[in-house]
Amino acid sequence: MSDSDGKKTLGLRGGSRPGNVKQSFSHGRTKNVVVETKRKRVVVPKPGAAKGGSGAAPSTSGSRRPAGISDAEMERRLKALQAAKAREAEEAAQREAEEKARAEERERRRAEQEAKEREQREAEERARAKAEEEERQRIAAEEAAKRAAAAPAPDAAKAERSAPSKPAPAAAPRKAEREREQRPSRGKGRDDNRRSGKLTLGQATGGEGNRQRSMAAMKRKQERARQKAMGGSVEREKVVRDVQLPETIVVSELANRMAERVADVVKSLMQMGMMVTQNQSIDADTAELIIEEFGHKVTRVSDADVEDVIKEVEDKDEDLKPRPPVITIMGHVDHGKTSLLDAIRDARVVAGEAGGITQHIGAYQVTTESGTVLSFLDTPGHAAFTSMRSRGAQVTDIVVLVVAADDAVMPQTIEAINHAKAAKVPMIVAINKIDKPAADPTKVRTDLLQHEVIVEQMSGEVQDVEVSAVTGQGLDELLEAIALQAEILELKANPDRAAQGAVIEAQLDVGRGPVATVLVQNGTLRQGDIFVVGEQYGKVRALINDKGERVQEAGPSVPVEVLGLNGTPEAGDVLNVTETEAQAREIAAYREQAAKDKRAAAGAATTLEQLMAKAKEDENVSELPILVKADVQGSAEAIVQAMEKIGNEEVRVRVLHSGVGAITETDVGLAEASGAPIMGFNVRANASARNTANQKGVEIRYYSVIYDLVDDVKAAASGLLSAEIRENFIGYAQIKEVFKVTGVGKVAGCLVTEGVARRSAGVRLLRDNVVIHEGTLKTLKRFKDEVSEVQSGQECGMAFENYDDIRPNDVIEIFEREEVTRTLD
Repeated sequence: MSDSDGKKTLGLRGGSRPGNVKQSFSHGRTKNVVVETKRKRVVVPKPGAAKGGSGAAPSTSGSRRPAGISDAEMERRLKALQAAKAREAEEAAQREAEEKARAEERERRRAEQEAKEREQREAEERARAKAEEEERQRIAAEEAAKRAAAAPAPDAAKAERSAPSKPAPAAAPRKAEREREQRPSRGKGRDDNRRSGKLTLGQATGGEGNRQRSMAAMKRKQERARQKAMGGSVEREKVVRDVQLPETIVVSELANRMAERVADVVKSLMQMGMMVTQNQSIDADTAELIIEEFGHKVTRVSDADVEDVIKEVEDKDEDLKPRPPVITIMGHVDHGKTSLLDAIRDARVVAGEAGGITQHIGAYQVTTESGTVLSFLDTPGHAAFTSMRSRGAQVTDIVVLVVAADDAVMPQTIEAINHAKAAKVPMIVAINKIDKPAADPTKVRTDLLQHEVIVEQMSGEVQDVEVSAVTGQGLDELLEAIALQAEILELKANPDRAAQGAVIEAQLDVGRGPVATVLVQNGTLRQGDIFVVGEQYGKVRALINDKGERVQEAGPSVPVEVLGLNGTPEAGDVLNVTETEAQAREIAAYREQAAKDKRAAAGAATTLEQLMAKAKEDENVSELPILVKADVQGSAEAIVQAMEKIGNEEVRVRVLHSGVGAITETDVGLAEASGAPIMGFNVRANASARNTANQKGVEIRYYSVIYDLVDDVKAAASGLLSAEIRENFIGYAQIKEVFKVTGVGKVAGCLVTEGVARRSAGVRLLRDNVVIHEGTLKTLKRFKDEVSEVQSGQECGMAFENYDDIRPNDVIEIFEREEVTRTLD
């Protein structure tokens, strides 16, 4: 090819604009590149190309071929251009066809919709016309019947003759009905084809043929059709409800009580400016506005109203029946209360109590020889069980005060007298241990006078009986005195009402769960009854009497063990039987929340100044933290009260946790975190708790007598007391002369006037009987020898540690300090 075919160097007619660009590479390498900026090249076909392809592109015949383009290249480009134009034309035609098809589809759908609506309107008009026609026919028939009844017999005959010609007008409606049946069938078939791909409820439940409409559904459908035919649906009548409104209520619960949609209630609240969700609580005033807005009535209730189900019903006189008396035996420890009750019951309870002292409140029933039934409560006499004795006095009818004839009135005897007076119950004094040689019943009667207990022998009203639990002397007289007192009281109760009782004792049994010893006071407690007791509730699973036998029911004044609680109640709680478990659960939850709020309020009432003052007081107070686990609620309570009394202004015992039941891993974890020992009273740690305690070094101590537990805690608390420092004066010395010794300083030449001077002892320098220095000796010499001590009447040389201001006639006081261990009284 020649240069005329376009084979020549590329360039710019106007000239290029060269420039240098410096390129940088890695490792510090650079390169200078020459860059030329050129104009865009315009390709114009050569004149000869038009001749070669005259028929291909007539539009370019007159144009000039661009330089550097061959004929073959030009041919290819022209063909590509034509193909592109043809493709564009084809795509435009296709788009036009698709648009046209879519428009036709829309038109067809619109026509179908209009036809369907038209058919629906026609069907409604036909149904309305049919209903009107039936109504007209019914009215015409009624009028005809009236005329027939009023017309004479010939007219009736005429009516009968003309009757065959009457059905003719009814043929037209029947024909219209047949046409109507045919028309909907076509529409129905089309509808089935249209919904053929959708799963209906009938198909999902086993096919259309198996599903049958209920009678109620058919009636609802007929009612809807009739309402539609009569010209629209009728508005439902608004049901006005009485809505019970507590102090706070959740939005969803409020909607539920009004039987309204939650969304409507939330919307109404938002319109009032409250942005709340269905799970949020609102106050009673806001809820009242909402209830009134929805057209309902408000009944304000309080949280405490849940206890209204437990009503004190006044029993009628004809419903009351005699009941056994409840007798509580009280007195000082070791005065023979349980032994006396054992002699009455002919049992051996004392042998089963650890240490021979009663540590639980016991409830028993005794039938005397005369057939009288007596319910006895045996209370502990130890000082720690004050609250137990108080509970015993509150639920009892008669108190038997046991006083030992050889011991007379003691502190717990006085306390028992006060409990009986506070409970306003009659008292019978039983002077026990009358068989002992040192017995002095007269002294007992005289001592009781000091506490305003005047017995019959002292011209008073209180019965007194001399008894001996060992020999059985005077037991019959005691039972007679109890029976006489019960007869005077005329004790009655209604056994045919819901049971009410008091919890005497409560414990957590390993096999049986929470167990409460209950003394039924009114009504009859039966197996299966639902009850609430304090913050706990339950259903009576079993009733066990004092002999360990299962019984079906327990009447008034009968002590029983109740199984079936959901938790361990507090001793002293009142048991009430409720109608439903929901009521019992609600009351228990309310009481639990009220107790929690009370505790929180007690803590919140403390001001910052009080907290700061308490913290300052506690700076110098050492605490002994302990955990207490006992077998019954009363014992745990007694131990906690005893622990609170241990201590003084320097040390005190702090019970971190007290509970009922076996020692668990949770208790061990708490003890480890607080560095406290665990005190187990008549309980043991389970295997996992023992292993955990061994691993973590937690001390677990077991006790069965409350004396031992209190004494051990006292000893441990005493160990926290700082030892008392005592000074013992061992001698005096008088300075006769003062010498200056090189390397030592001033040395006092002394005469020991009294006692002994020791090198290790402390010294004070007295001048005119005023202490001017206290310290230790640097040296103690006799002649030139260093000695440990110098006896009275001998001379010696003394030098003070770090002190030189000594003068003749000064007196040196020599003393020793010793630490004395203190104990808690």
